[in-house]
Amino acid sequence: MQDDDVTVQTLETLINAPDEWALFLDIDGTLLNLAPTPDSIQVPEALPGQLNRLYGKLGGAMALVTGRSLAFADLLFKPFSFPLAGLHGAEFRDASGVSTATETEAFQALKHQLVREAEGYPGVLIEDKGGAVAAHYRLAPDYETILAERMRHYAEIAGPGWALQLGKMVFELRPARASKGDALERFLQTEPFRSRRPIAMGDDLTDESMFAIANARGGLSVRVGALDASSCAGHRLSSAALVRNMVATWAA
Repeated sequence: MQDDDVTVQTLETLINAPDEWALFLDIDGTLLNLAPTPDSIQVPEALPGQLNRLYGKLGGAMALVTGRSLAFADLLFKPFSFPLAGLHGAEFRDASGVSTATETEAFQALKHQLVREAEGYPGVLIEDKGGAVAAHYRLAPDYETILAERMRHYAEIAGPGWALQLGKMVFELRPARASKGDALERFLQTEPFRSRRPIAMGDDLTDESMFAIANARGGLSVRVGALDASSCAGHRLSSAALVRNMVATWAA
């Protein structure tokens, strides 16, 4: 895995040949610094405009691929909206519109039950994403073991249409058919992404399927932040700040 200097040099190819590349960006931990709680994440004032200029330079071949809901991601970067895969691909927006996973009454009831149970775990935060639900324990690391057990229990209740996704200090129950790798493939089948080489940037286990597709398609994969697990990414940037610096440079 190549570190910062070599990665920055390699990614300069995007600037030199923007018509040949498609850029796929995770949000939390990649574009934005991780925060203690999901709602306390901060967006630098200049970033939305920089992303919009870069989007134009790439001819629209830039997408955000995130575990956040589509609606929440749009709030982060308003007034701009970009092609976006939300909830790890369960929500999808391209030039043809939005496709959203159906939220059943049974899943709504499951989320309410989880919220009530989490009241007994001080510091554990439940994030209702509509078509998915996440249990964050960054503020309560001592609950990791019991939370893992309880989230496996809820995954069993939800049934085969749902999967338990592990992330950085979070357990998430999401639609089983959704993955960031599948979302990237879906984008690459549509214009203006078609026939371009993908650059995938992410920071977490949830991004590994996206890295694998980028590698298989002859593109570039970039893991952001400290390496706390093995990764199939070919390159590394040590911080989200470096990603934002590159976006600013590309957008200038």
